[in-house]
Amino acid sequence: MPFYILKRVLIAVPTLLGLALITFLLLRMLPGDPALGLVGERADPKAVEAIRKSLGQDRPLPVQFWGYLELLAHGNLGRSYYTHREVMEDVLQKFPNTLRLALSAMLVATLAGILLGVFSAVSRGSYWEKVFSGASLAGISLPVFWVGLIFMLLFAFMLPWLPPSGMGDGALVYLILPAATLGLNSAAYIARITRMSLIEVLGSQYIMTARAKGLSPFKVVAKHALRNALIPVITLIAIDFGSYLNGSVLTETIFGWDGLGRYAMEGIMKRDYPVILGTVLIGSAVFVFFNMLADLAYAYIDPRIRYGKR
Repeated sequence: MPFYILKRVLIAVPTLLGLALITFLLLRMLPGDPALGLVGERADPKAVEAIRKSLGQDRPLPVQFWGYLELLAHGNLGRSYYTHREVMEDVLQKFPNTLRLALSAMLVATLAGILLGVFSAVSRGSYWEKVFSGASLAGISLPVFWVGLIFMLLFAFMLPWLPPSGMGDGALVYLILPAATLGLNSAAYIARITRMSLIEVLGSQYIMTARAKGLSPFKVVAKHALRNALIPVITLIAIDFGSYLNGSVLTETIFGWDGLGRYAMEGIMKRDYPVILGTVLIGSAVFVFFNMLADLAYAYIDPRIRYGKR
């Protein structure tokens, strides 16, 4: 197991460097000039050139990228072109807000998705299976921005039970709408994967043996079948949770949630290269980390897995 973890870490380093290079080049290929964005298109060309030089945009691309790698080597993500604040400082400030939203959304998605998937699997051929399958299909099909606006319209304006946006004083009531919006799509996917995996496991020979021993249907499903059926579900949960921690751009923008997603969107709109590069790298690192955790969780759920012998 330690060798497997070390191998994954060693693979993650060139992966992150490659993502940094690709993002860096793509940003430079896009039309527009950050210097013009700072001073306006009618500014004096000399002033624009001076700002471009101060930002390091006048240097060759390999030199710019090497300078950025030197910053990364010192744990620095650069400074924002607009606020002149350290990007790492902003990321650390906004990450707890995204973490709260991600944990809440993942809790909603996991509980609702697994329960819906289990009920759908054990009620195959019944009326309820059609209801559960239709609900999961609707959850997959509905776009996040539309769901967020509908939730806001229903529960904040027509039924003024919840605040429409913002974070307020950090109260839980401000978290309900964005967490439900963000978790709905994942809940639908988790339900479908849980259903398909559980149906496959319920047809296994050891499940037939457990039933032949006279175990109750609840024990057969909860104790024997569900544990093995959760292996593909864990992969999906880890991927979705990693993407949540990257910053859910649409959800945070719609509900005015001050997290990484909204921060990244502001950087994109302003062509703030350090902010964009920093959020991409942080998001990629989080994504790789949670995929590693998912792989390690396999060994706990299914003891047949032995990483060192692969």
